[in-house]
Amino acid sequence: MSIMKKACPESATGGRRIYLDNAATTSVDRQVFAAMKPFLEGSFGNPFSLHSWGQEAKEAIEKARRQVAQVLNCKPQEIIFTSCATESNNLTLKGVVEACKRRSAEESAETQKKPHIIVSPIEHHCVLDTAKHLEKLGVEVSFLPVDKYGLVNPADVAAAIKENTVLVSVMYVNNEVGTVEPIAEISKTISNQQSTINNKIYFHTDAVQAIQYLPCDVQKLGVDFLSLSAHKFHGPKGVGALYVREGAPLVRQMDGGGQEKGRRAGTHNVAGIVGLGEGIVQSSKFKVQSSKNLRDLLINGALKIPGVQLTGHPEKRAPHIASFFVEGVEGEAMVLLLNEDGIAASSGSACTSEVLEPSHVLTAMGIPPELSHGSLRLSLSKYTTEEEIDYTLKVLPKVIEHLRKMAPK
Repeated sequence: MSIMKKACPESATGGRRIYLDNAATTSVDRQVFAAMKPFLEGSFGNPFSLHSWGQEAKEAIEKARRQVAQVLNCKPQEIIFTSCATESNNLTLKGVVEACKRRSAEESAETQKKPHIIVSPIEHHCVLDTAKHLEKLGVEVSFLPVDKYGLVNPADVAAAIKENTVLVSVMYVNNEVGTVEPIAEISKTISNQQSTINNKIYFHTDAVQAIQYLPCDVQKLGVDFLSLSAHKFHGPKGVGALYVREGAPLVRQMDGGGQEKGRRAGTHNVAGIVGLGEGIVQSSKFKVQSSKNLRDLLINGALKIPGVQLTGHPEKRAPHIASFFVEGVEGEAMVLLLNEDGIAASSGSACTSEVLEPSHVLTAMGIPPELSHGSLRLSLSKYTTEEEIDYTLKVLPKVIEHLRKMAPK
C-alpha cells in the first residue's frame, strides 16, 4: 500500500497538531473559501433585490443549487437550502407529518388516521428528538431495532409498517460508529410493503456523513428526502440542504418571506450557499480509497492494543470513521489526554459531548454502559496523512496505559 506522507502541522509552541475529529466538522477547503469571498465583499446583495447586486447573489444561489443537484442526480428545483442538516431533518419530519395531517383532515371522520412514522434508534438526536416531540403531539412513532453493529434489517422495516405509516427515516451513515445502512434495500422494502396498504409512504435519509465518501444518487438510493450539511465536506458551518422529491408533501416550518419557493422562509446565506455548492463539487473529486487505506491502518493498529474493540460494522462502514470502545478507560479522559499530545478526537457525537448518559447508539447496539463510557471515535478527512496516523498509533497505547494505571482497581 502506497500512501503519500506529509509533514504534520505544528502549533505555535512547536508541538504537532493532528485533527481526527472530522465527523464533527471539517476545515474549509481553500477553493471553497475563494468561491465564498466575493459574496462577503463586493457581491453582498440580497438575492430578492431587483438591482444588479441582488441578481448576482441570486445567480450564485442558483448555480449552487445546480451543483448540489448534479451530485445528487436530481432536479435543481428539488433542492431547498437550509441552515444545517438539523433544520433539514426537522423540516422533513415535521413538514411531512403536518402535510399528511392536513390531507387526513379533509377525509371523512371514519377514514381519518393519525400519522405513523418509523425511525431507527441510532439516528442523530435532531431526528430522535423531533420524533419524540411529534409523539407528544399525537403522532404514532415506532423505533426500529438494530444489530450489534448498528445495522438496520430491512425486514424489520417491513414488519413496522402499518396502514397509517407516512414516513420512514433511516440515516445513511451513523455518525458515531460509521456503520453504513442499506438505504437502497430499505427503499425497495418500503415500495413492496406500500403495495399492500392504501397509503403513500415517504422515505428520508440523513446523509450528513455520506457526502464525499459514498454514492448519493437519490434515484439509486430510492429516497424522497435527503439531508446534508456543508461543514461535513469542507464547506462552511451554518448552511445545509434538503432534497425533496418532486410531488412529495412538505409543509414549511419557517414562516415569513417567500424564499425557496415558499418552502423555507428567511434571508439566504449567500456566501454559505456558494460555499456549500463549491464544497460538494470538490468532494465529488475525492479519491475515497486513500481514506479507506488510512482508516484500515488506524483500525488495525488500534486493535493491537489489549482491551480495544471495534464498534460498528467491520466491513459496511464509512471510509473515514474508526470507532472503538476501550476497556477500563473513560472516553472523555482519553480525549483530553490525546489533546495534550496534539491529537483531536471525540468520544461520540459532538452534539452530545456534554451528556453524561451512555451513547444512545452504543446502547441500541447492546453495548453495556461500563464499556460504552470508554468509546473513542477517530475520523479522517481528505487532508489526513499516513504520518499522522503513525503518530496517533504511537501515542494512543501510552494514553490508554496511563489511564488504566490511574483507574481504581
